Amino acid sequence: MKRWLLLLCLLAAGKGYAQESFDEYRSRLRKEFTGFKDSIHQDYNQFRKQINEDYSKMLNEIWKEKRPEKAIPQPEEQPLPPQTVPEQETDRPIKNQQLPIETVIPPVLPQPQPQPIAPIKPIQVPTHASFSFTFMGTAMQVRLDKATSPAKLERAVSKGIPSFWSDVSGGELDILLSDCLGLREQYALCDWAYLSMLRMLSTAYFGGHTDGALMLTAWLYCQSGYQMRLASQKDGKLVLLYASQHTIYERPYWELDGTNYYALDFEGSQLFISPARFPEEKPLSLFIDHPQHFAVSQSAARTLKSARYPEMEFQVTVNQNAIAFYDTYPTSALHGDEGTRWAMYANTPVDELTAQTLYPALQAVLSGKSTAQAVEYLLNFVQTALEYEYDDKVWGHDRAFFAEESLYYPYCDCEDRSILFSRLVRDLLHLDVVLIYYPNHLATAVHHPEQVKGDYVLVNGKAYTVCDPTYIGARVGETMPGMDNTTCKVIQLRH
Repeated sequence: MKRWLLLLCLLAAGKGYAQESFDEYRSRLRKEFTGFKDSIHQDYNQFRKQINEDYSKMLNEIWKEKRPEKAIPQPEEQPLPPQTVPEQETDRPIKNQQLPIETVIPPVLPQPQPQPIAPIKPIQVPTHASFSFTFMGTAMQVRLDKATSPAKLERAVSKGIPSFWSDVSGGELDILLSDCLGLREQYALCDWAYLSMLRMLSTAYFGGHTDGALMLTAWLYCQSGYQMRLASQKDGKLVLLYASQHTIYERPYWELDGTNYYALDFEGSQLFISPARFPEEKPLSLFIDHPQHFAVSQSAARTLKSARYPEMEFQVTVNQNAIAFYDTYPTSALHGDEGTRWAMYANTPVDELTAQTLYPALQAVLSGKSTAQAVEYLLNFVQTALEYEYDDKVWGHDRAFFAEESLYYPYCDCEDRSILFSRLVRDLLHLDVVLIYYPNHLATAVHHPEQVKGDYVLVNGKAYTVCDPTYIGARVGETMPGMDNTTCKVIQLRH
């Protein structure tokens, strides 16, 4: 320590500051560094201001008329009915058998969330007025300049979109932008949740779906780094188009420069679209990479019990706010491969309430058991504790569930069970799992650390033993009769 102090003093003396004390020297360095940071931030602000000025000029260019491409229908499934192993065959011998596979779909990996073109540092101005709103049952708050009001912003929109963009980019909404980005981080919001939150904030602030509310949403979304386009209907009503990395099913889209754009809160067709684009903008992702921190609204308890292992009986509750969010989530695929849609659901972590309540109870039962036994317990639990029903009878269309949805809703089908089972095995036993997609059926396969008998698929030199949550009463290694593995796809999941 003394050598370090001596070195600093010698450096100070070498720079002509020999008369300074160490504390004075340190204080001066801090001031110089703070001044440097402030100058850098000023440069960032000036850069961002210039970019927004250029953007507002592009908004003056002709908005070209364009019709959407037809919505891509969600692949139709003709789900196979579940089968039950006859009681007299539950102890039949299991043989090792490698099953052929047609295709292996590699894991889909999330990208970092978009960021503003210039850093938006947290702004500490306690005198600003605050505005409170609720998103997915979660109370949130942002700050707005006291001089800002819905009426003022609506008047700015009425003067013209370029004029509005220039006005709001002058700095008065930077505190709001800083707070919105802070909410994205605080609540671990995925891109879809962030866009939905901005829309909720804006409509709550304006008291409805006005042009002012849409422009505020568009400005915040754009300044956060997301790729979007402004458009208008024939009557002049404004529309926000958001770019997506994913092909979203059942929604018409506009293809612009090789990227698909989808309309927010708009179900018409013909639009006039602005050519204005923002530098370094990035499309929205539909990955949910972390549990989102919605406020807890606990559902009524539901009893789930394994038929074979009566100790696997649990009172299950989930966060209804997470369920409400999942209800808005659009089904999608990546890279044109429909198999990736199952991975989007299966790779989503469970909500914090489920992890804090159900998981410890499951762990207590599985503790002390071998890996093979633990997988058997979880498999029978998912097979027999949940009631099977076809999606078209319950929902009127095919709908995949996130893990908690299978625990919440009274019925689920094969893909829902496989998604839940894959999540439980990875979270509780830390084993690799793949999904096996046959035509009209989804099952799983687990890579065991020890040798396990049964049907298996070989993926990258690793054996994954079949576990079918819809083949009721089946043990690990038993494939449901009638499955044609020569046409199946193996979907790799993230661990």
